[in-house]
Amino acid sequence: MNHVNLIGKVCSTPKILEMDNGRRIARFTLTTQERFLDRNGEMKTRSHWHRLSAWGNWVRVCEELVVEGTELAVQGSLVSRFYSSGKTRRFSAEVEVNDLTIL
Repeated sequence: MNHVNLIGKVCSTPKILEMDNGRRIARFTLTTQERFLDRNGEMKTRSHWHRLSAWGNWVRVCEELVVEGTELAVQGSLVSRFYSSGKTRRFSAEVEVNDLTIL
């Protein structure tokens, strides 16, 4: 099963791109916070940044309602791909949005 749940804040207003075939995609980054106790018993916070992509009707929602600082709950699936940049092979992973709730 490939299922991702994230709750966090949008880092920047989504970029809306139109593909050659006319389909649109919204791409943005979400930051989440992880709190934990270190070895000394002190509370620490670690931030994680997640790349997200939204298709279909979610593009319109992102375009109209999502801006930097918006708190979201996202459900989706993890998508990874390899691509070439010159002679270098690169890896990319992102969460493809299946459901989104503005908190």
